Order: sequence, then structure tokens, then C-alpha cells
Amino acid sequence: MSADIAEISVKGVMPTANGCAVFLGNDEKTFVIYVDHFVGNVIHMTLNGVKKDRPLTHDLIGHIFTGLDVRLDHVLINDVNEGTFFARILLRMENELGRKLIEIDARPSDSIVLALQQKCPLHVSRKVLDRVEDMTEVLERVLSQQAAQESQADDDDDFPGGDIDPDEDDEENPDEEDER
Repeated sequence: MSADIAEISVKGVMPTANGCAVFLGNDEKTFVIYVDHFVGNVIHMTLNGVKKDRPLTHDLIGHIFTGLDVRLDHVLINDVNEGTFFARILLRMENELGRKLIEIDARPSDSIVLALQQKCPLHVSRKVLDRVEDMTEVLERVLSQQAAQESQADDDDDFPGGDIDPDEDDEENPDEEDER
């Protein structure tokens, strides 16, 4: 692999007020791309192997690739400008006319979905990685909070009546006088 690019993976998808934060990175650095709710949900579903009732747009594109015997080689997030990221998808074609590598401009959000669905590598250019803020600690903090909330929810499920306060008055017979 060239020193100008680094392989990355999706480390997390978190809902935000205006869409979703997609955390991408490697051992060196984690950064965030903000996407709309729809694509964020599709990324989350793809990561978790959720089956869809009907094919979505990204599924259709994957089916077209298969029908045309085109393989998604890799995705490259190649630029960032004022918080807007840019990507390229690289398609590999091979048929009776020869071999061809096709590079197409694409939104990073769509590119990420396609890369996940087609199980191909995600890359980021070194210049992008050098320019983005490292969000590794933020991701770790968010994941830790989520784990604590899930653990608390699991504990609450163990007691369907909710929290029990031993100092609370017995409400079974509210007409009886307190005998304390």
C-alpha cells in the first residue's frame, strides 16, 4: 500500500440531531464524517448484517455491479474542504475486451455503504488523515457511555417494577393508617 493512503474501518455510527456521525479510522487516528439519517441507518444496518425487506439504492448498485461483472476494488476518501469530505470509488472490470480500472467521484457516505456491502477496503489519503481532528477519545467516551446505559437497562429489566425504594410507603392499601 502506498504511503500516501491508509486503510481505515468504520468504528461506530452514532445518531445526532441532524443525522449521524460515522466514526472512521485505524490505530493511528479516528475521525468523523457527518451523514444524513438515511445513510447513517443503512451503514448501521450493513455493519450489523440486518436483512432488508426490499433492496435499497445501495443494494441496487451492488446488483448492477454483479450484473455487469464489475467489482468494487476499493474506496478512497481523498479530500476534505471546510468539513466536507470527498471520495472516489474504484471499480475493476474485466471482460473479453480487456481489463479496466474506473475511478468515479462519489459521496463518502454512499461509498462507505458500498464498500461495506461489497466487503472491500476503505482508504483515506494521508493529506485527509493529517488534516482531520483525532476523535479517538471522543469515540471511546461515547462507547463507554453507551455500554453503561445498556448495562443499566439490562439491570432495570431484571426488576420489571423499576427501582424499589425501601423507604417508600406501602401503596397497596392506601386507606389503612400508617402503623409506624
